[in-house]
Amino acid sequence: MPETATTIPHFVRDLAQAHGERTAIVLDDHRLSFNDLERRSADLARGLLELGVGKGGRVAIWMSNGPEWLVAWLAIGRIGALTVPLNTFFKESELKWALGHADIHTLLLEDDPDGHDLFSRLATAVPDLTEARMGSLRLPAVPHLRHLVTWGGPGRASAIAHANPERPVGVESTIDHALLGAVEASVHPADPLALLYTSGSTGDPKGVIHSQGGILRHSHALYRDRDLTSTDVVWSPMPFFWVGGLVFSLLGNLHAGAATLCERSFDPPKTLALFEKQRVTVAVGWPHFGKALADDPTQGQRDLSALRAGNLAGVLPESVVSPDPELRPNSLGMTETCGPHTAVPSGVLPESLRATFGTAMPGVEHRIVDPDSGEPLPPDGIGEIQVRGYSLMQGLYKREREETFEADGFYATGDMGRFDEAGVLRFHGRRGEMIKTAGANVTPGEVEALMSAVASVGHAFVVGIPDPDRGQIVAAALVPEPGERPSVGDLRQHLKDSLAAYKVPRHFFVFDRLDELPFTDSGKLDRIALARQLQGLLPTGQRGGESG
Repeated sequence: MPETATTIPHFVRDLAQAHGERTAIVLDDHRLSFNDLERRSADLARGLLELGVGKGGRVAIWMSNGPEWLVAWLAIGRIGALTVPLNTFFKESELKWALGHADIHTLLLEDDPDGHDLFSRLATAVPDLTEARMGSLRLPAVPHLRHLVTWGGPGRASAIAHANPERPVGVESTIDHALLGAVEASVHPADPLALLYTSGSTGDPKGVIHSQGGILRHSHALYRDRDLTSTDVVWSPMPFFWVGGLVFSLLGNLHAGAATLCERSFDPPKTLALFEKQRVTVAVGWPHFGKALADDPTQGQRDLSALRAGNLAGVLPESVVSPDPELRPNSLGMTETCGPHTAVPSGVLPESLRATFGTAMPGVEHRIVDPDSGEPLPPDGIGEIQVRGYSLMQGLYKREREETFEADGFYATGDMGRFDEAGVLRFHGRRGEMIKTAGANVTPGEVEALMSAVASVGHAFVVGIPDPDRGQIVAAALVPEPGERPSVGDLRQHLKDSLAAYKVPRHFFVFDRLDELPFTDSGKLDRIALARQLQGLLPTGQRGGESG
C-alpha cells in the first residue's frame, strides 16, 4: 500500500482486501489470516459494544504476544475505544496501580497460557474480584472496572465472562453489523488509540497517549524504511505492550502483509528449531537475543538459509549485520515519539557514519538545547534533544499539557546528543546517565564502545558511583566472552591511550554472566541499580585502584 489508512476500521479492512488468506500471525498451531483478523476483530468489537464499551472507553489487554492479543487490539480500535496494553511482567502492586491509573473499564485477560499465572496475580492485586458477580463489578480498589473477559481456561470467579471465537465475550451479542459500521464511521484519526506505559527504572511509569492517525502513519513510515515484503515470516520477541514490539515490529509486519511469528518464550535451541521449521526470513530483537542464538551449540545443526534480513548478528550474514556494533544501523526513539524519531537505511554503515543514529524522519523536527538554560545550541553542540512532529504523543495521561511540552510544542526527551552540519545524530546518552566527576562530564557510551571493541570483552557498562570529593567516580562492569578473562591492567591502558584520564574508570568489576547485572523488564540496563550494586562491592574506604 503506497499510503496507509489512518483509522483502525479502514486499516483492518484494507489489510483483508490486500492480503486475504495470507497468514498474518502465528503462535504454535494457532494461525490467523488477514481475513480472519477482520472477521474475528469485528465479532469481538460487537461483543465489546454489548458490554457497554464505547468511544473513548478504556480497555486493557493483559496477554502475551499472539493472535488473541492482535484481535483484541484491532477490535478495541475499531470502536474508537482506548487500548491500554499491560505488561505481562507486572507484579501485583504494579498491576493494581496501572488498572487504577488508567481508569480501566474492561480487562481482557488470557488465562495463564505461558505459566505466568496472570489470573492469580490479578486476584492478589484485587482480592474482592473473586467475590463479585459478572456485570456488576463495583470495587473501590479499581473503581472504574466493570468487566473482566478471559480467554483460554475455565472460570475461577463468577465475575468473569469467557471468550472464544464463537462467543467473543461470553454473551449473546445483539449488536448487528450495521450498528458496528455506524460506530466505525465515527472513528477519526485524531481519536486516542493507545495508552502505552513507559518502562522507566525510577518512579511510576508514564502513560503515553497516541492517536489512531499518529500510530498508523508512523508505523507505516517505519515499515517503508525496512526491507519487508508480503512473503516474509518475521520473528521478534519484543512484547506487543511496548512501542517497539507494537509499532516497529507488529504493525510494520501488517503493513507489509508479512507473517508475524510468535513463541511462548525465548529458548535458544527451541527458537532455532522454530526458525528452521517456519522458514523465518527476518529476525529482529535486542542484541543479547542474537548473541544467545549465535552461542547456542545447536545453531550449526539448523538450516537457517531462509534468513535474509534483520538485526541479529551471529545468525545473519555479515553483509546484512556488521560484526562491528558501531557499523550497524541505529535510530533513536522512545515511547513518547511512537518509536524511532531518527532513521538510517538498512545495511552496514560506512566508516564515515560509525556510531551514528541517522537523520530526522520526515515530518519530525529536532533542536539541541543547553540542558540548564534551555537555549538552542548551534550544529555540533552537545545538549538535550527536543523533538516535535506528527509522531509525537498527544500527551501524558493525567498530566496537563503545560507541564509536558515546551510552549512551542517541542518535547524535552532527556536524551543528550548533537547533530552535525549534515543533520546526522550522534547520541551521548541519557541526561540522567551523564557522569559528572570533579566537574567534568563523561558520556558512558563513549567509554563502553572502546571497551566493547576489545576481543575478550562480551559486554561493558559504565556508571557513576557517588564520591564525597569528586561527586562521582567512573566505574565499569564487564562480562567476558565465553572462556575469556580480560586483563584489567591491559584494558585500563587501552582506555588511557584513547581517552582523557578523567574518563577512564577507576574501578573495574568482572561478572561471569550477564544476568548478574540488573536489567528492566524491557531489556534495558538499570543504571541506577547497577551503580548501587557496584558501590556495594567496593571495599570500605577504597579509592582508585582496580576492583574485580
